[in-house]
Amino acid sequence: MTVYGRAIALLGERPELAEMAARTFGFDLKGAGRGVAVRLASGAPLQAVAGDSAGGTYSVCGGGSVLYASSRGAAGLVAASADEALELVVGLPGWHGLLHLSPTGDESALRAGLAASEEAARASVPDLGDRRAALRGALGLPDRSPAELFARLHTALLRTEPDHLLLDAACGRAHPLLDPHPRPPLRETVLRPGLADLARLRDDPAEWGDVAGDPVRRATVLRAAQSDRQDRDLPLLRRLLAAETADPGAGDELRLAAVLVALHSAPEDLPLLRAAQAAPQAARWGQDAIPGRPGAVVEWARGLDGSPPGGDLAPEPELTWIRLARRQGRTEHARVALLRILDASGQQADLLRVLSTELEALGDLGQAARAQSGHAALAEGARERGVACRRLAGLQRRTGELSAAWRTLRPVPEILDADGSDRRWRQLGLGRLVAAEHFELARAAAGAGLVSIARESLAVARELHTGMGKAAQRSLGMLAQETAWAVARLK
Repeated sequence: MTVYGRAIALLGERPELAEMAARTFGFDLKGAGRGVAVRLASGAPLQAVAGDSAGGTYSVCGGGSVLYASSRGAAGLVAASADEALELVVGLPGWHGLLHLSPTGDESALRAGLAASEEAARASVPDLGDRRAALRGALGLPDRSPAELFARLHTALLRTEPDHLLLDAACGRAHPLLDPHPRPPLRETVLRPGLADLARLRDDPAEWGDVAGDPVRRATVLRAAQSDRQDRDLPLLRRLLAAETADPGAGDELRLAAVLVALHSAPEDLPLLRAAQAAPQAARWGQDAIPGRPGAVVEWARGLDGSPPGGDLAPEPELTWIRLARRQGRTEHARVALLRILDASGQQADLLRVLSTELEALGDLGQAARAQSGHAALAEGARERGVACRRLAGLQRRTGELSAAWRTLRPVPEILDADGSDRRWRQLGLGRLVAAEHFELARAAAGAGLVSIARESLAVARELHTGMGKAAQRSLGMLAQETAWAVARLK
């Protein structure tokens, strides 16, 4: 028995069964290596086990589920195990043409689709029933009805994301889903625990302290209160606003908490609101001081309110939910959403820069570099292009792509010199960042035995370091010394 299942093991041991599975049912163990190189976005294991006559590939994922990638580039889970995938292709050989149907949709359309699929299969293989029975018996597969097999297929398809997003290994682009069925929006997923918390907090103020002290739960409850607004929530909102104000790491939820409190127009809340606006993290609001009259405070809050009356959250940017998903630990949910946006981003330089930052925060440095590469290519002006390339080189270095990092970093000083600033950037903070990246790359290259890159990058770093002010030189002193030692040890 292999790690893929008992039935797959029997196919490998009995060539006549493998031949029948391949010729009659399109499950060919010899076709496992025909597809393009792919990987799962999550980094989980993926092993191709069979191909089919349509050019698709069946692969077993970490955990045992089977993912099918079509010859047209679409991908989706089709079974919970390799043996169940064999059950599918034997009992429902025309499953590819049924993906648009749903077991919860038009029942008559589903029955007609299943019947037509079986009829088409029997037209190609007149003794299909006998072959099916023989293969099922030899492999020990149960005799499930087409309707049950289809229901299992549909369940598997809806489990594809977020954990089984398939990527092209060469370019990193995500494959589209195999089926057209809608999925719940990310905001529903991340709001679910917040709505549950909010319901409990409304009934039990004793739990307020626990939620107020937890930044992630607090942020999620505030988003839930934004969605489900009730006048009785004002005391709870005051508690959450005070906690957000005291938390230096707070951001958008601080503004949200202030807005939700201010909309109640209670004069006694003015000191609390002013304290929130005076917090360092509120500097990004870009709003005038909170007015002194309650009525004017309401107008101020309405100007900041991101949701229309009724609390519809659809206008909130998708990045709001992506960031909250990341904070909740829903890494794959956030990754899938970011990669889908990245693949559709086109020539939007600012969006690519934001996506790169978000992917880096998620820990996906390879995809962050892909987004940053697009941003660098679209950057306008010498300074912006130089800054973008320096950041891209850092991402490439951290992913181990040292040669690519040097190709990106090497022209950065020349690009910035062309900015028309009389090389003043070299004495400023940007010069320190560029020099530091050269030192870091030289040290990484020395560790990898890349002598030429290490020495060239160190030479540029030393030139930049020499031209800095004394304070900047001292701040890089330890890095400069460690890098010099690492390069000096090279032969």
